[in-house]
Amino acid sequence: MGLVRSEDIQYKLEEINNILGKKYVQEHPEKGRNWRTYESEFSRRIKTAMKELDPLIEKAVSIMHIAKRPGHPHSLLLAQRVKLILIKQLVGESNRMFVNMLDIFSMLSGIDVSYKTIERLYSDNEVVMAIFNLHVLLLKNKNIANSDATGDGTGYSLTVKKNYESYAQRLKDLAKENKEIGKEEHKDKKSKGHRKRLFAYSFSIMDLRTRMYIASGTSMKSERNAYDNAMRIVNKIGINIDSIRLDRYYSSPSYVDKLGDTKVYIIPKKNSTLHGSHKWKSIIREFLNDTMNYLEKYHKRSNSESGFAADKKMLGWNMAQRRDDRIGNALLCTNVWHNLFNMGRY
Repeated sequence: MGLVRSEDIQYKLEEINNILGKKYVQEHPEKGRNWRTYESEFSRRIKTAMKELDPLIEKAVSIMHIAKRPGHPHSLLLAQRVKLILIKQLVGESNRMFVNMLDIFSMLSGIDVSYKTIERLYSDNEVVMAIFNLHVLLLKNKNIANSDATGDGTGYSLTVKKNYESYAQRLKDLAKENKEIGKEEHKDKKSKGHRKRLFAYSFSIMDLRTRMYIASGTSMKSERNAYDNAMRIVNKIGINIDSIRLDRYYSSPSYVDKLGDTKVYIIPKKNSTLHGSHKWKSIIREFLNDTMNYLEKYHKRSNSESGFAADKKMLGWNMAQRRDDRIGNALLCTNVWHNLFNMGRY
């Protein structure tokens, strides 16, 4: 490797914007979609998910040991409650609308409950633990012990008036113009002076081989908090991340160093320098000296965006829940459905 300087970073970024980005698009044209094949494959994945769901739920519940508590037992078995909350999340209707549809499901499951019972499932600790067990079982079934991964964040609207993608893009545009993002966010405050919560933030880490989420974190404050929560879940599950692709927000020595031995692919910020750890300098040198191969690996991050788009198309882009814990558990159900639908894909 030749000698590199901090100024080379800015030069390389300009080069990518003006030349290499266009070359990359020319050499990697977007493939057209065969809709007949797509619909057939989509149908197959749904059938596979539904076929595997019952035995997976039973296994997720069977490994739990719940101490008996005083009072009346729950009217529904734990497995029934897990099925109910997952079906509710898949249907994507409001709780009251879903209650009116339960007559159909009752023919198969015998479930007959109220609106409040459904809403309380989102804060039922036993249900949440069982769904997390289900998430871990799905990863084990795909033999995911080590992973080349990609990570990205998104937001789910808490109101029907704002879409996260357009709102996030506006904030990015303001940042490019060196305007204060806080001025834009100030417009979304309530008359009482409290800032209105617009989005629930979610950060998901996807395994590139299976397109399944290894871990997802949620936060009502910021994408950064969601990222930190996702990383804690990765450590809890015990999956080794061999490599990960992250956007520019995480392009700094501090984030890179926290990932330990994990190979990190990021695009440096315009004000980036070579000052930092040996790992940071190694990443920058690779970016500067082997740019096209580096970008080839980095741009696999687009799988995260495709995953979010598919999730929101199927399960919706807004949250019906209002309590923080229930919002987080609703997003956990969304991520489990994502993994279920990808279980028979690769």
